[in-house]
Amino acid sequence: MKLDDKDHSIIDVLKENSRFTIRDVAKKTKIRPSTVHERIKKLVNKGIIEKFTLKLNNKAMDENFIVFMLIKGGTTEYINDKIINDGHVKEIFGITGEYDLLLKLKFKDVEEFNDFLIKFRKEQKGVKHTFTMVSTANVKEEI
Repeated sequence: MKLDDKDHSIIDVLKENSRFTIRDVAKKTKIRPSTVHERIKKLVNKGIIEKFTLKLNNKAMDENFIVFMLIKGGTTEYINDKIINDGHVKEIFGITGEYDLLLKLKFKDVEEFNDFLIKFRKEQKGVKHTFTMVSTANVKEEI
């Protein structure tokens, strides 16, 4: 499906706040409500919009300690469902270069991160090397 300017403007408004009503989106985009409704339905049905979600305040959720972890593994599968489903693991990307994966992790504090890291290194036998970077400022974060 090729997106046009109307689709992009609807998506931009929904990215601002996915709880906006059809009428709110119509007002902000200057597109008729019935057209907005049909286009949103089409965007969902075509898989352009995967889900409507929310952005949480990291500090309020006790997840203000953000870490990025680069992982280099062996020839075996080394990331299992336990890691994928861990509440601290927010995003996982397969990447090119020296490392295989990039994980975005969120914790309450450095102690919680340290506990996770020790457990991770003990349990993930196929992981050869990790490199971690701690975020010092959250300049921009989207969903």
